Amino acid sequence: MGPAAEPVSPRAARVAAARRLSRRSLRGKERRFLAEGPQAVGEAVAHRTDGVGTLVELFATPEAAERHAALVDRARAAGARVHLASPEAVAGISQTVTPQGLVGVCRFLDRPLAGIVAARPRLVAVLAHVRDPGNAGTVLRCADAAGADAVVFTDASVDLYNPKAVRASVGSLFHLPVAVGVPVADAVRELAAAGVRVLAADGAGDRDLDAELDAGTMGGPTAWIFGNEAWGLPEPTRALADAVVRVPIHGQAESLNLATAAAVCLYASARAQRAPGGCRTPAR
Repeated sequence: MGPAAEPVSPRAARVAAARRLSRRSLRGKERRFLAEGPQAVGEAVAHRTDGVGTLVELFATPEAAERHAALVDRARAAGARVHLASPEAVAGISQTVTPQGLVGVCRFLDRPLAGIVAARPRLVAVLAHVRDPGNAGTVLRCADAAGADAVVFTDASVDLYNPKAVRASVGSLFHLPVAVGVPVADAVRELAAAGVRVLAADGAGDRDLDAELDAGTMGGPTAWIFGNEAWGLPEPTRALADAVVRVPIHGQAESLNLATAAAVCLYASARAQRAPGGCRTPAR
């Protein structure tokens, strides 16, 4: 059966309920968040937690429903309620300047830190004091690309489900386990107890990333702590780490932005872990 013949209007109750998920307090109350565009919606359709589908509802304009007919059919087959909606209704839900015509309502998908640690992760990104949602989502995407086993959003960081963070992750939040709201000291303690070496990434670090690689110290299970975009990591957080490591600046740039530095650090660990003697079997 196709979508309803009459598109849902901007004043419909279901549209108003979805629109309210732009507010963090209501996302937390409902344990729902928004995913926009065919990439994110497609990832949500494929994602399940404990056998339950992540996508709850899908709002699609007539034009988008026609252009992405296969995706709409997959959403319906996965158990999501599909609503044909007017462009004005979808624009009202959307958090982007130029909506792509598809907005999904998804169940929260974060996991307890204890379960992540029990799986013996070998590469983890810990976002401590990261306040910019675009940066947070981009670091999550970098972690996914580098093959990280998990990402931890501490209680001092931005909300994982902020629409800008969701968009910046480009679907990566559906790919790997994420824990949220964890005090950074608790995250470090549990990871260290599981045999994970904890490194703090900071431009003022007393260790050099190149030197660490040359010394062969990067091949074991590792968690990287990444700090605030403007002022880095506070001293109490730096003190929790086994080492504070800086990315060397070989040219004249003043510094690297958070997401770029995170990508360098995570890929350095990924490469070292796949080298002879590392904790991962090299890809063949």
